[in-house]
Amino acid sequence: MTLLDDYSPGHTFSEMFDGTVVREHYEQLARRLGELSADAIDERARLTDSTFRNLGITFAVYGGEEGIERTWPIDLLPRIISAAEWGMVEIGLIQRTRALNAFLDDLYVGEQAALNDGIVPRWLVESSDGFKRAATGISVTGGARCVVAGIDLVRDNLGVYRVLEDNLRVPSGISYVVENRAAMRRAFPLLFEKYHIRPVDNYGSMLLEALRHQAPPGVDDPTVVVLTPGVYNSAYFEHAFLARRMGVELVEGRDLVVDDHVVYMRTTRGLQPVHVIYRRIDDEFLDPVVFDRDSVLGVPGLMAAMRMGSVAVANAVGNGVADDKAVYAFVPDLIKYYLGEDPILPNVTTYTLWDDEQRAHVLERLDELVTKPVAEAGGYGIVIGRTASDAELEETRRNVEANPRNYIAQEVVELSTHPTFVDGGLEPRHIDLRPFVVTGETIKVVPGGLTRVALRRGSLIVNSSQGGGSKDTWVLSPGEAR
Repeated sequence: MTLLDDYSPGHTFSEMFDGTVVREHYEQLARRLGELSADAIDERARLTDSTFRNLGITFAVYGGEEGIERTWPIDLLPRIISAAEWGMVEIGLIQRTRALNAFLDDLYVGEQAALNDGIVPRWLVESSDGFKRAATGISVTGGARCVVAGIDLVRDNLGVYRVLEDNLRVPSGISYVVENRAAMRRAFPLLFEKYHIRPVDNYGSMLLEALRHQAPPGVDDPTVVVLTPGVYNSAYFEHAFLARRMGVELVEGRDLVVDDHVVYMRTTRGLQPVHVIYRRIDDEFLDPVVFDRDSVLGVPGLMAAMRMGSVAVANAVGNGVADDKAVYAFVPDLIKYYLGEDPILPNVTTYTLWDDEQRAHVLERLDELVTKPVAEAGGYGIVIGRTASDAELEETRRNVEANPRNYIAQEVVELSTHPTFVDGGLEPRHIDLRPFVVTGETIKVVPGGLTRVALRRGSLIVNSSQGGGSKDTWVLSPGEAR
């Protein structure tokens, strides 16, 4: 008896099975699983966890005064995407990123055409926590305000990819994509020989090329740095990882100084000009002169230097307005407006709760829908009606009625499932996908991305901070069905 003999894919769309038949591009994985015992997989999982711990591949979960450091969770059954399927997804991601860049550039340095023409309500944009008036008039090379975008995708019951949300400020997770791949190579070397998998370990060079493209005019050999809040940030491992992969300095705010609107880095050889900053600090803490005056994480005078054009900062300040979950509802309209195209990747059906009619509809169906605060991340604040208690639903009702601008509601998407190794056997678990889109001279998409898996049975919450895990995502090369 093999691990798959007793496996039941469940009633939602299965990545690996079409009914009871293994999909063609999963056949080699199924054969390999037939050769392995539960103990063999468990041993590989323990070795992988030990390796991650020794290498410091961790993330922090904040629940009290201090963060709890945890080893990055990976399930050793990879998600596999065929070349044809990925081709459609990739085109859709590029289309969406082009439109979001166009909207943001129009908003901050253009004529605000989408607002003037009523494509997105002006009041909605200007009331967003992510809208930063201080960024108005600050240009970026090629309008690439989203140098790195993390666009979360889910698949519905019919297997249709849908965009769940856009992450355009400081999206994280790419380091785990690369480390997951390295772990899978160690755990299943024979399986790797059976597939032709598109690589992901060139991300450092891809990102560096895009960042260098953002350099101020006339700078032929720009100095690039990664700006981190410091070692206590939950994503510090990724900050250090990216700096190392790009071969650039990892700096904190105290390592930089602005003099006469030029940013310098303190070094043992004196001050060195900095031309491009890949910042992993939220807008509010980036420059205490303009934003939070109590911030010790940022660089005083940085916004003025950006306005003078002596330094580029990626991602651009103010991007959060476009990943506001309320503005998300209008992205399909923005694609049509700026590109003249129909969206390739549809949104999840979304209700905007400041609209009286939509709000009334949602309040009648709170126990059937998903309600989300527009400015939260990491899965926090989400209320899934069918699993919420009466008290939680009543609190959600009060919150929505008190401030409808701050919430959206969505139809439940029964996320696709994937076999996952749990308690010595395989069980279906819900997954999503965060691909990473990099905008430089052209727009490129990392093949695959971060597949996140809800490890708790029946859960739709995949975030690592909420108990989720991850899988390596294999995108197959063209021409390979298996």
